Amino acid sequence: MPLKRFLLSVFLFASVVIQAQGLLPFVENFTKSEYLGDNQVWNAVQGTDNAMYFANNHFFLRYNGVKWEKYALPNKTIIRSVFVDGDRIYCGSYKEFGYWQRKRGKMEYTSLSKDKGLFLGNADNEEIWKVFKHKGNIYFQSFNEIYIHNGKSVEKVKFPSQISYCYLIDDTIYVASVRNGIYVMEGKTFRSAEGWAELNGNVIHGMEKNRGDIYIFSKNNGVYIANGSRLIPWKSRVNDLLKSDVILVAKFIDQNTLAIGTGLQGLYIINLNTGEYKNINRKNALKNNAVLSITLDREKDIWLGLDNGISHIEVNSPVSIFSDTSGILGSVYSLSTTDNGYLCVTNHGIFTYDNKQLEAIPNSQGQVWDIYKNGSEFIIGHNDGTFVYKGSALKWVNPVNGGWKFLKSTYDGAYFQANYSGIAVYKDINDLSKWKILDSITKPIRNIAQNKPGELWAADNYRSLYRITYDASFNVKRVENISAKNNINSDYGVKIFNFRNEILFLINNAWYTYNSISGRLEKNAPFNDAFRNISDIIPIDDDNFMVIKDGRLYTISKSEKEFVWKLFPEKYYQGRLIMENTQLSKDGNRLLLNLDDGFLAFGPGGDRLKEHKITIEAFYQGSPIDATTDIKYNQPVQVNIISGYFGYNRPDLFYRLNDDNYVSVGNGSLTLNNLASGKQEIVVYYNDGVKYVKVASYNFRVSRPWYFSFLMIVVYVLAISGIFFLYYRWNKVRYNQKIRLNEEELKHRRQILELEMEAENKLRQQEYEKHMLEMEVQSKASEVAGKSLSIAKHSEMIESIQEVLDSESDGNHVKSRIRKILKTNAINKNEWLNFEKNLMKSHEEFVEKLSKKYPALTAKDIKLSIYLKMNLSSKEIAPLMNISFRGVELHRYRLRKKLDIGAEESLYKFMINI
Repeated sequence: MPLKRFLLSVFLFASVVIQAQGLLPFVENFTKSEYLGDNQVWNAVQGTDNAMYFANNHFFLRYNGVKWEKYALPNKTIIRSVFVDGDRIYCGSYKEFGYWQRKRGKMEYTSLSKDKGLFLGNADNEEIWKVFKHKGNIYFQSFNEIYIHNGKSVEKVKFPSQISYCYLIDDTIYVASVRNGIYVMEGKTFRSAEGWAELNGNVIHGMEKNRGDIYIFSKNNGVYIANGSRLIPWKSRVNDLLKSDVILVAKFIDQNTLAIGTGLQGLYIINLNTGEYKNINRKNALKNNAVLSITLDREKDIWLGLDNGISHIEVNSPVSIFSDTSGILGSVYSLSTTDNGYLCVTNHGIFTYDNKQLEAIPNSQGQVWDIYKNGSEFIIGHNDGTFVYKGSALKWVNPVNGGWKFLKSTYDGAYFQANYSGIAVYKDINDLSKWKILDSITKPIRNIAQNKPGELWAADNYRSLYRITYDASFNVKRVENISAKNNINSDYGVKIFNFRNEILFLINNAWYTYNSISGRLEKNAPFNDAFRNISDIIPIDDDNFMVIKDGRLYTISKSEKEFVWKLFPEKYYQGRLIMENTQLSKDGNRLLLNLDDGFLAFGPGGDRLKEHKITIEAFYQGSPIDATTDIKYNQPVQVNIISGYFGYNRPDLFYRLNDDNYVSVGNGSLTLNNLASGKQEIVVYYNDGVKYVKVASYNFRVSRPWYFSFLMIVVYVLAISGIFFLYYRWNKVRYNQKIRLNEEELKHRRQILELEMEAENKLRQQEYEKHMLEMEVQSKASEVAGKSLSIAKHSEMIESIQEVLDSESDGNHVKSRIRKILKTNAINKNEWLNFEKNLMKSHEEFVEKLSKKYPALTAKDIKLSIYLKMNLSSKEIAPLMNISFRGVELHRYRLRKKLDIGAEESLYKFMINI
């Protein structure tokens, strides 16, 4: 920025003096975009049902604190006035008057003037501007005539001249004319009020009695006070302002407080005892400066009907608010009381607020964090260093910049200041030019606390908790990163809270205390049970503090066994808290809370009412729910939970649907979606600080879904019955088919079985025949073997005879003869061949297996094998093979080698197993 520009901005900042209103009551504005009506609100009343009713040009408005309702007269004319009497809300319009009543959750209108020939003149001002009750009759007043309704008929009385309004005081009707002063109405006649001639030519816009005097509010000449026949101007400093601001309406809030609505400067609230006043207007709170009507609700709070909108002003709330609408002040980070007002430090600099004037202190622009009040002077932690403000002078005292917190040590007789560079220590608070930075910790420290000498706890601006020990000369002996030492990795934004001389630490959503014996952090059970999910904690005194949870402020007090929570209504600060920098300071018995555009003051003892008559209304598709309402399944239901209070006493309610979790009611309007069929129960609770107290309940029933309706159930029963019947028929057909199939299958099986049995019999027959053939073959083989043996015996006999004969030397004749016999009985070659052939045939299968398994065997080996299978001895085999006994033994030995069997194994067993 060029130097000229910088100097100009400094000059402008130094010379800023903002004309500002003092702390004001909370103002809630409603625009036509919210109530969906017209601009002007001519009149307002509170009904016996606690709802507010408004005459809003073409619309009749109803507001119960949750929902706006809008109605129109049948002839669509402008509604100028409303009046409540019992369950009726009377209203007056152009050539029309009557009353509204609430039936089945809606307002219904009944005309009292229709078809009665009451408005026969041609005057355009035949509008009913006021309605009131006198001696059991309802009066409807226009500017020219008054209509008296006695419950059965309507009587019309003409005024002696054009009037502004009628006023009922002490059972007397005063009629304020436009030009001829004030009349007193007696029956159907009128007389001029005695001693009030000064009011002639004045337009009177209000008459109220208070403390025995009648206050008369003229449009352009201020306020008069009448005591009997004596009339004097009101001796108040605000009266001269009112003369130029145009009085439109007035109302006593109580005997000490007067509210006057003007056409040019909004609302004046005047303390009759002190003469002090507050002007609430477009510059500080209202949306419009023309106040057309004033009414009080049951909390004695004000409702204004404006030329464009509606305002609700909580004049009886313990909460007062200062808001800077100019933007000069900026966000308030800390504030303190002065002799005449307040000292505020903000992100724009340092400001004084004295005698309703906000003034910037020269050369203080920049980010300012903290104020510490020391007697009549203020120590200020500024971005550019440490300042001292005393009287009206601001002095820079040292370069310790970014002082976040100034702490008085009750143990070491010194003062500590957490700042951008660490922690500064001052031994003499009256000489801040001498300081010392605690060594070994040179990082931004945001918060510090102490509960024993020689020890200091410090929280980094970003993360980590430190324990600092030092000696009597403030030389650091040790700096410990306690959160790191306890393996707490997520140690961002550590909170330090000193409660009843015990220091607690909020680290990563858990509360700890320090055990000096073990040197470890230990979780604190009471605080973890009560305050685990808070985002900030702000001390008040030894027994009270505030916490921020889910963006909402709670005042906490400690009873004997538990903490008592009191919700501070969110509407007073919603969206205006400076998170991580919320501070509280005291102003007598009030607390001051900094905001991002000002501050608010409230009395912590201002308990709200705990007994509430809660009304629950439910709507389905825009219509009230009653016993005949058919609520379709899975359709939304609108529920309004109405307390009857609009201001500070409006309770913070919670509800449970079908014993589900507690949910905040919020603004009182609930939309219940995805409702199951059957009975639905809404139970409403008030939290007394410790527990939930039931205050109301509401039941309704949701229909079953169409697919579970009676007709559909009948359809389902018929369908299921039909399915079962068809299943039965189908099953019976299947059963019969199955029986037939089973019979056919049995028949087929029988046939198959017969065929199998026949085949088996044939097979058995074949096997039997085969067996018989085998037996026959074996028999033949045995026979052959027998014959073979017989032949072998004969051959042996012949050989024996041959040997005898050979051994004999005489008897030649005998020899020749025996030889001849032997020759005749010898076996010829063909017979021997036949024998061998039959032998092989009888053992054909054995020969085949043996040859296949041992292809190296010779015919002689196979023949020997057959004999061995027949279990013949070597002696018996020798003649059959025409070899000697030793030849058989040798052949057997060779056969063992070819068959690869040992001498211990039987050749017979081997052969029969092949």
